[in-house]
Amino acid sequence: MPNTIEHRQEMEKQRVQQLSLAGFIITFIGSILFSTKAIIVKLAFAATHADAISLLALRMIFSLPFFLAAAFFISSQSGNVRMTNRQWLTVSLIGLCGYYISSLFDFVGLQYISAGLERLILFLYPTFAVLINAYLFKQRIARNQKWALLLTYTGIAIAYIGELQVDNSNPNFLYGSFMVFMCAVTFSIYLVGSGRIIPSVGSTKFTAYAMLAATVGVFTHYLLAGTHTTLAGGTDIWFYGILLAVVATVVPSFMIANGMKRIGSNNVAIISSIGPVSTILQAHFILDEPMFAAQIAGTLLVIAGVLLTGWKPRQTVE
Repeated sequence: MPNTIEHRQEMEKQRVQQLSLAGFIITFIGSILFSTKAIIVKLAFAATHADAISLLALRMIFSLPFFLAAAFFISSQSGNVRMTNRQWLTVSLIGLCGYYISSLFDFVGLQYISAGLERLILFLYPTFAVLINAYLFKQRIARNQKWALLLTYTGIAIAYIGELQVDNSNPNFLYGSFMVFMCAVTFSIYLVGSGRIIPSVGSTKFTAYAMLAATVGVFTHYLLAGTHTTLAGGTDIWFYGILLAVVATVVPSFMIANGMKRIGSNNVAIISSIGPVSTILQAHFILDEPMFAAQIAGTLLVIAGVLLTGWKPRQTVE
């Protein structure tokens, strides 16, 4: 009997290790794919001269079938949770905030600032989530989180000043930075809201319906904007739309969701810190964006701050 118990314990330990390794690999690849978004957007702007809402509409067009399939699949399961009217409204509003408004801010900002700086500013969203939870839901900011906020904002300031000196001829630099900053703020609202409703409706169902709500918002904006001829400008813009949808949206979304199931949200947040580094390296080698000391130093501080934001001391089991 003891041998049988020990064997089962060893088998369980191996299973957990396999899950952890698979979760790490899936999350790591998903984070890298997410980081390609800014690169693809910058390439699309340079090659097609498309406007932000047209590019965003293409992203949602090609993403739509995947999320419709996910919504149908999860709704047909026996354990499907039927949402109340209030939950439908909440999911829709959060989706509009996170994948329509936030994405629009991001795409507009990327027209005017580098991909590396965009990713750094956007990476402030975990610290904004901490501040929102503290202000609205009276969650106490821990000492390590206060240090994290200081590190993160110091890092952004260093990188931003360095970028401003390198890109001092850009008249829209401040406007582009502000747009991406607003993207980080609205995405943090999405993050806080999703964290409160996902436990009651499920992560896959929430993601699918939130994306569908955002798609309605994007399409409505596109139709009202009157820039319909942009999508008829050639095959290039459609190619970039497919890349944005599949490589930088759908695949990493499901990979990150799977990673959370395997290794937990805290570990996913830590692994996702590779994002800014990945974007900066891709921007340097693909877009020929310069790398400089202030950017590197600021990036390291931002990553350290974000890691510290999500760090929780190990609790001893009595």
